[in-house]
Amino acid sequence: MRQKLPPLNALRIFEIAARAGSYSAAARELNLTHGAVSRQIASLEDWLGQPLFVREGQSMVASPHARALASEISAAFDHIADAAERYGKNRHVKVIRVSASATVAMRWLIPRLPLFAEICPDVDVRVSTAMSTEPALRGSFDVAIRRDVPSGGQFQAWPLFRESNTVIASPALLARSGITSVEQLAQETWLSSETRPGDWEAWVEAASRPMLRASRTLRFDHFFVTLQAVADGLGFGIGPFPTLETDCASGRLQKPFPTLLSPGSTYYALVPLDADKPVHMRAFVDWLQSVSTRDE
Repeated sequence: MRQKLPPLNALRIFEIAARAGSYSAAARELNLTHGAVSRQIASLEDWLGQPLFVREGQSMVASPHARALASEISAAFDHIADAAERYGKNRHVKVIRVSASATVAMRWLIPRLPLFAEICPDVDVRVSTAMSTEPALRGSFDVAIRRDVPSGGQFQAWPLFRESNTVIASPALLARSGITSVEQLAQETWLSSETRPGDWEAWVEAASRPMLRASRTLRFDHFFVTLQAVADGLGFGIGPFPTLETDCASGRLQKPFPTLLSPGSTYYALVPLDADKPVHMRAFVDWLQSVSTRDE
């Protein structure tokens, strides 16, 4: 296996050059000469049997093929660094790595983490985010928070909460529009997300107004972008709860029809079956379940 590995120092320099954008930028970051960077990348290209950089003007720039390779190498280096920290001399540090979809991480998990810090102040919770469009669980983590449970039996799963969806808007837009009935929404702009198709259709069905349509619609690629547009007053959106409860509590968002709800996704805490399960990680999963129960 070791004979199949490319030169690791060359890999490290290549990853930095691909990320930094050029040999010169990598040389500055590494405090090396341009020639030293060039020689290391040339040795890696020789090992791989193909070029990784192309000349653009006065600079050498990573090809699309090289950028894809660099992305995987970067993830591998992160995994190695994480393993070294966990099993090195500082292994007494209690770390929990949590992977969560971006909106749930930003709007539900992170606002509640101070509560966990109160009961487990010696545990370091590190959160990484993933797009809901990613087809598989990627990266190195101890606990993942996702919609649904992946098939294959690779994870132990605990249900956390099921979202309910309703209309959301900024306080300024509600004051400006004077909305008091569902029918008035037909005169407004509806905001939606490619990652949550059918949210408006499901809600108007649940509100017994299946034929209701907007005068204008705006569609964004990800929900957290739609959420920002809602907060900025561009229009009305459909928001999941309890995920957005802290936004309503802070006054950032309001629910004009809080009792009209459509069912949303169920989220689970997922722990790899082959992962270490120290006491502090079990405590974290128990805490996740407890705060989820309080949110219901």
